[in-house]
Amino acid sequence: MDYYAGIDVSLECSSVCVVDASGKIVREVKVASEPVALIGWFRSLGFELARIGLEAGPLSQWLYTAMKHEGLAVELLETRHVSDAFKAMPVKSDRNDARNIAQLMRLGWFRPVHCKSMSAQETRAMLTARKLIQAKLQDIENSLRGILRGFGLKVGKTTKRSFAARIRELVAGHPALETIATATLAVHAVLLREFNGFEKRVRAMSLLDAKAKLLMSTPAVGPIISLTFASAIDDPSRFNSAKRAGPLFGLTPKKYQSGETDYCGRISKNGDASVREALYEAAHIILTKPIKGCAPLKSWAMRIAKRAGMNKAKVALARKLAVIMLRMLKDNAPFRTTAMA
Repeated sequence: MDYYAGIDVSLECSSVCVVDASGKIVREVKVASEPVALIGWFRSLGFELARIGLEAGPLSQWLYTAMKHEGLAVELLETRHVSDAFKAMPVKSDRNDARNIAQLMRLGWFRPVHCKSMSAQETRAMLTARKLIQAKLQDIENSLRGILRGFGLKVGKTTKRSFAARIRELVAGHPALETIATATLAVHAVLLREFNGFEKRVRAMSLLDAKAKLLMSTPAVGPIISLTFASAIDDPSRFNSAKRAGPLFGLTPKKYQSGETDYCGRISKNGDASVREALYEAAHIILTKPIKGCAPLKSWAMRIAKRAGMNKAKVALARKLAVIMLRMLKDNAPFRTTAMA
């Protein structure tokens, strides 16, 4: 008889449920959320498991990689699919989640997701940290501008380097404002130094990463966009068709059909939001800036803009760029040989 297991992962302890082929619960237990503890418990069962499922999450990739390395038949499940399957559950608890995941594994009604490689996770972590520092740096600048505006002091246009000098110039002679500016500018200086350090590291990474370097042959695609896309794709060979890039990053319309009702809505916005944002940024640059080598893409998108508006044209171009860039990775070919193919 085949046996199936579901794991509901939490920070300290994970709920585990094992069911047989008929759906009967065989074992239920809480195990420490550590690879050694989970692997040891599964080995102690005395029988092989046909499938082990756990929902994708912050700890899931770490646990999945370790269990896969030990030869366990583990699957990483798509979060949205699992969430939709649990909507009929009247009482939500870790124990019930583990039970339902085990039943999904038994029925085969699940959608596995790719577990990113360690290098892709490291790249993503670096980009996330850079974005965090950038956001806090912008928050400091906006807060200072807002505080000074209340006293009739307008900062105006500045650069990262001239911002601090402009603030000190404006607050001179205002003791309370000088105290505020001194403290916030000290934080601003630290954040700016660290952000510049991240910029240098990211640019160096893009030159050393073969996939990112290849993607940068695409117009309007620089180090940040190329690394974001390459780390999200990770392994291009897992895609049968480059056209899957659009749905993967939520750039295709949602469709609803029931009886006589049949319509397409706005884009789904599923998948990695940072990749979607990066692709949209590249599309915006192509359509609004004089970029060399993108005339076919720009004219194609402008035709869409004339009949549907600029915003929809940017989304369509972002989707087109996703397909082109995935094809570039699959074929290991630069932009010129794959664009508009």
